[in-house]
Amino acid sequence: ISTMNISSCTSVNFGFHEHKILPAIYAFVIIVGLGGNGLGLKSLLQKKKKLRHINLFLLNLGVANFLFLLTLPFLSAYYFMDSNWIFGEAFCKITRFCFNLNLYGSIGFLTCISVYRYLAIVHPMKVMGRITVTHSVAISVLVWLLVSAQSLPDIFFSKNSPNETEKCYHTTSDEYVEDYLKYSVGWTLTGFVIPLLILLGCYGHVTLVLCHANTIKEVVKKRVLKLLFILSLLFSVCYIPYHIFKNLSLYSRVLSKQGKCPDWNEGVFGAHQISRGIVCLNSVLTPLVYLHVKDFPTRFQQLLQRTRQIFNWPKSRSGRIPVTQSDKV
Repeated sequence: ISTMNISSCTSVNFGFHEHKILPAIYAFVIIVGLGGNGLGLKSLLQKKKKLRHINLFLLNLGVANFLFLLTLPFLSAYYFMDSNWIFGEAFCKITRFCFNLNLYGSIGFLTCISVYRYLAIVHPMKVMGRITVTHSVAISVLVWLLVSAQSLPDIFFSKNSPNETEKCYHTTSDEYVEDYLKYSVGWTLTGFVIPLLILLGCYGHVTLVLCHANTIKEVVKKRVLKLLFILSLLFSVCYIPYHIFKNLSLYSRVLSKQGKCPDWNEGVFGAHQISRGIVCLNSVLTPLVYLHVKDFPTRFQQLLQRTRQIFNWPKSRSGRIPVTQSDKV
């Protein structure tokens, strides 16, 4: 957010939110995020010959996290030095672009994981043998392309103003704030709201199936539901507040620029700064997904076997329930 020059409106106190809260959160995310994601990626790469659909998405999730974590030291220095950007405008835009790649790339790959889990639990026979690793690679490439296309317009918005050339705004300067608000609302709908609706639909159906499957062991149910809870927590705590307060803050700036002074201006700005710090915690929380997906196919196969028993699906001639491609999803 830029340091707004608002005429006839009370100035917003930027110091505490930007120069105290954000650097502290960024420092925590750097330390914990690098360690957690590093261990998670190391575990995945050690088993690269056995990479399955979900592991491919986790690998891409880790790459998205590292792209962002590597830029955090520069952002921490920026806010710690009273918002004085000394690394040049080009690197400012690269840094903000990496933030957006991480944010919306994480949302995209978490949505892919949710859809694959949904298909494996609710429609295992329909996807049996039809989803290959090649499909997962193609989907991963598509996610990166979509996220890049959504984030690219942000680069063309000014990240400073004529009288504040050593700034690196999170959104844009007041001169272009009206256009940026329109872009942000559309970006929120396509990059966050649609994936959120897909995720809620998948989780709701999966939860119903698990709760009504009396033949599935409680330990397996709890493990699956715990994974769903972690993914829901990521969306609820990290992503929802950020998008709400980002757009409200932009709208407040538009009103202030027009000489209208909303009473909630400073409160929304403060909440947005806090949500910016919280959204970065997704790089800390995603290693929890690694832990609950690691060695998950073996336990997940047990769930699928019991699901087949519910519907009296046929066994192979050997009397064993066949392992299908969906078991590996």
